[in-house]
Amino acid sequence: MLTRQQLEEREEKVLAPYAAKCGRSRGRRFPEPEHAYRTAFQRDRDRVIHSAAFRRLEYKTQVFLNHEGDYYRTRLTHSMETAQIARSAARALALNEDLCEVLALAHDLGHTPFGHSGQDALNECMKDHGGFEHNVQSLRVVEVLETRYPQFAGLNLTWETRESMRKHTVRPGKPVEAEYEPTWQTLLENQLVDVADSIAYDAHDLDDGLKAGLIDDPALRGVRLWCEASAAVESATPQATSEQRLRQAVRRIIDTEVTDLITTTDRNLARLGIRTVEDVRRCSERVVGFSPETEARKRELQGFLHAHVYRHHRVVVMSEKAKRFIRSLFDAYVSNLDQLPPRFRDWAKEVGVHRAVADYIAGMTDRYAQDEVRRLFYPFETVL
Repeated sequence: MLTRQQLEEREEKVLAPYAAKCGRSRGRRFPEPEHAYRTAFQRDRDRVIHSAAFRRLEYKTQVFLNHEGDYYRTRLTHSMETAQIARSAARALALNEDLCEVLALAHDLGHTPFGHSGQDALNECMKDHGGFEHNVQSLRVVEVLETRYPQFAGLNLTWETRESMRKHTVRPGKPVEAEYEPTWQTLLENQLVDVADSIAYDAHDLDDGLKAGLIDDPALRGVRLWCEASAAVESATPQATSEQRLRQAVRRIIDTEVTDLITTTDRNLARLGIRTVEDVRRCSERVVGFSPETEARKRELQGFLHAHVYRHHRVVVMSEKAKRFIRSLFDAYVSNLDQLPPRFRDWAKEVGVHRAVADYIAGMTDRYAQDEVRRLFYPFETVL
């Protein structure tokens, strides 16, 4: 049996000196007794998994809307795939796997229904009221919107988890708050999750695009990562079916990118003289990343996906429909707050009408948003 103290001691012995350690955490905004058998980051992970926002990710989509089919990725499966990639790389680099896991599982908690189309539409609706960005919203979910605990709002996660979530995406014009040390470089674990998110995103959009028939093997023959992976699969498993070759090629792309990520990051640590967490914090550049060759191949793949998947007419039709749903819901609720549930009517008194409406819509699943559109705009739809 291992106690929390023993787990923390094991982290000190096993993890790299530049890895985040639970025993050195700044703690939580609202002090709580430590758990006997779980470290602080393990508790963070468990709180995320048991949150309402995490459960809703099952019915929030990536590219294809929820009703398109059961095969396609959702925000939940994407978060799990990101966590798997991040943990594998963290283990090789002797970083803190538990922190990587909670960051991967939490990074999309604030995402809107209908993927990036929903986010773009909600950001446009909020342009005069602070805007909307799903990574910032994810932090908002764990800090104020979850209501599981009577002692405090949110999930009361550790400072390191919240700081990493805030710095997952930093955009010009939206400086990091003083509470989260804006001059500090983000932890290696967060840098790793950011890249793992990108690897998972590219791979599953490629996989889903193939499954949906938006793209095929001949169309991909100009993409170097695909050509190399496909050739390796054909050489290693000539007996594979055509569908198996496609799936295995996607798997090899993930493996290629993760392997390069690990080896390049290891070289960067040596090149930059990173020996402690303080060295990471002072570093002027991100340490975790790809070699220039793999980075170029990855950009080529992303360019292909943008041109042939995200701009495919079937996807564009779904995206535009999703944007109309979000804009219609936003305008309807803002025009008459009495259409909101009581909790969000009360919330509007604290944070303002537009932010409360954005919080409500961002928490919807695809299915719930579609039901709301029917309820509000279809004259013969039953109102419950």
